[in-house]
Amino acid sequence: MQVDLMQFDLLAGTASRTVAVPRHAPTILVFDSGLGGLTVLSRVVQAQPGAHIVYAADDAGFPYGRLGEQQLVDRVLSVMERLVARCHPDLVVIACNTASTLVLPALRARFAIPFVGTVPAIKPAAAMTKSRLISVLATPGTVARDYTRDLIKSYAGGCEVTLVGSTRLAGLAEAALKGEPVDDGAILAEIDPCFVERDGARTDVVTLSCTHYPLLIERMKLLAPWDVAWIDPAPAIARRVEQLLGQAVSSPEGQPVQSTAIFTSGTGLTGPLRIALAGYGLASVEIEAMPLVQ
Repeated sequence: MQVDLMQFDLLAGTASRTVAVPRHAPTILVFDSGLGGLTVLSRVVQAQPGAHIVYAADDAGFPYGRLGEQQLVDRVLSVMERLVARCHPDLVVIACNTASTLVLPALRARFAIPFVGTVPAIKPAAAMTKSRLISVLATPGTVARDYTRDLIKSYAGGCEVTLVGSTRLAGLAEAALKGEPVDDGAILAEIDPCFVERDGARTDVVTLSCTHYPLLIERMKLLAPWDVAWIDPAPAIARRVEQLLGQAVSSPEGQPVQSTAIFTSGTGLTGPLRIALAGYGLASVEIEAMPLVQ
């Protein structure tokens, strides 16, 4: 079961200032280290069908989990400087747990526009579980953050929380979207630690705490050793965007707005990936070269 939590309290989605409803069709920048933010993009498009949406993938920096904390902050700030100057967004969605748990305060201090982030959905998972066994499937960086552990202390004190830092799942999701073969065994090896049995009880909720992971959700459901509730934060992020921007602006004559994808490298832009991007409404693909400086 995949969960769309209508009352999901997305902690990182709280902006530091109120936002006036744009009189024009808003420009929304959806940012991720790679392709995982596409799972958020589709929900944002549904919530704001008349908005001009720019999807920015910092593929030159992917995966963010390999970067140290200060390097990650510096990288996201420098990339965002370029993107904001180019796109002039009314709102930015940081569709990346690894970045959101670390960089949001710096972004909000630097830019006078609202940022909506995404963090591990530990609070709703704790509210939903019956077995009191929940798992957080995330990147190693998200698992290691104090932010994540503080969420557990604040909202899941009565639960046993298994933190699973997957080293390969985001890359497997990217490979699948690019049309490359991905073995079921490789996916199962990454999700298997989420499934815990303890004194006759089993894990019954898994929060997908990396936006890449819902790209593989159907395969994960088939491979899982038993049924669980899978929490995808994308619907809650889209609702937060709607709260901040107000009522959706309709596109002219009801036609969907063609959106743009920007890559900081573009080296992985295969034919199948371009087709997949077009399926998300991203018919225009551009390169804003920003090499990662080690």
